[in-house]
Amino acid sequence: MLSTIRTAGVLSRAAAAGQRRFLSIHEYQSMNLLNSYGIPTPKSVAAKTPQEAFDVAKNFGKDKLVIKAQVLAGGRGKGKFDTGLQGGVQMVESPQQAKDYASQMIGSKLITKQTGAAGRICNAVMLAERREPAHEYYVAVLNDRKTQGVVLVTSAQGGMNIEEVAAKDPSAIITTPIDFENGLSKAEAVEVAKKLGFSDADTQNQAADVFINLYKIFKDKDATQIEINPMALAKDGEVLCMDAKFGFDDNAEFRQKDVFALRDISQEEPSEVEAQKANLNFIKLDGSIGCLVNGAGLAMATMDVLSLHGGNPANFLDVGGGATPETVKKAFEILLADRGVKSIFINIFGGIMRCDYIAEGVIKATRELGLTIPLVVRLKGTKEEEAKQMIKESGLKIVAFDSLDDAAEQAVKLAV
Repeated sequence: MLSTIRTAGVLSRAAAAGQRRFLSIHEYQSMNLLNSYGIPTPKSVAAKTPQEAFDVAKNFGKDKLVIKAQVLAGGRGKGKFDTGLQGGVQMVESPQQAKDYASQMIGSKLITKQTGAAGRICNAVMLAERREPAHEYYVAVLNDRKTQGVVLVTSAQGGMNIEEVAAKDPSAIITTPIDFENGLSKAEAVEVAKKLGFSDADTQNQAADVFINLYKIFKDKDATQIEINPMALAKDGEVLCMDAKFGFDDNAEFRQKDVFALRDISQEEPSEVEAQKANLNFIKLDGSIGCLVNGAGLAMATMDVLSLHGGNPANFLDVGGGATPETVKKAFEILLADRGVKSIFINIFGGIMRCDYIAEGVIKATRELGLTIPLVVRLKGTKEEEAKQMIKESGLKIVAFDSLDDAAEQAVKLAV
């Protein structure tokens, strides 16, 4: 069960790591989605300028609000803005205070434990009513590898790091398998609510309805994860989702246009956004050796071999089996945009991919982009000899190898 809980943590951090395997959306967007399925949340309104924040607070109908920076990263409350403001979550007592906080948040970068030192830009804030919880719970809907199906994961210990809860007290985690076609029955959902400690029929039914509708969203919207932490029983007896994290499968973009229209590319690594436009599978890392490989497995192996020789990959880049010389050139442009790259290692196995296409792209990119950093190439497979001949006749300073081990070792040496 701990592995399932860790899955929730990993998925929720995917955006922070810059990986776009699962689309994430902002908190205010998540709240709107929950409300559209009849799931209760504290009243909230987004604002994209300080003046909007002032107007929202003025017309909210309540004096005591909370303002939250809308940044796709965890740990916002303990984060720090590059303006000097400490904390991406603040209590607001007046419209002017909302405007003052918004002016320090919007357009500034919030630095949290998940963003790294560079931080992440805040383009909006969310103002929400304060609702005092009597008790906080954890709720998630996830794909579970062990059961090979969807599960509802709940705990009466919400509002804290659920991975730590699962590690310290596994019995605190309640896992309920969900029938994929039919979802949760009302009886099953009420039973979960009872296990969580909801003591009366009214709150049990409220919690049960939340569980049932969360699965409806999960199925309807091709979600990979829904995490509510916390779900709260407010002091007035209402069950509310206080915070929400959603992940959606990128493979479903073609049929989830409304969800993917919510994507905020300002929260993503620019080089990864650019790579996606060229249909390149790219993830930026922190090393000094740029990698260009065909096939995800070979790309991972290449990174491992570089690490074995003491090097650090600057990226994961899989050009796929249908790359063209133009695609290769675009890949080079993305690699060279990273000033931390000190050498480039190209490792191609020509099965579906033709090595001469790669060679043509490499030569073209080297000439047109004025490549000055060392370039190590290993080509094996279809049209291998033709590719090697093309590189030889180009007269360019391209170091070619047959051995993966030798090529990786040389790429590491040249990156020093």
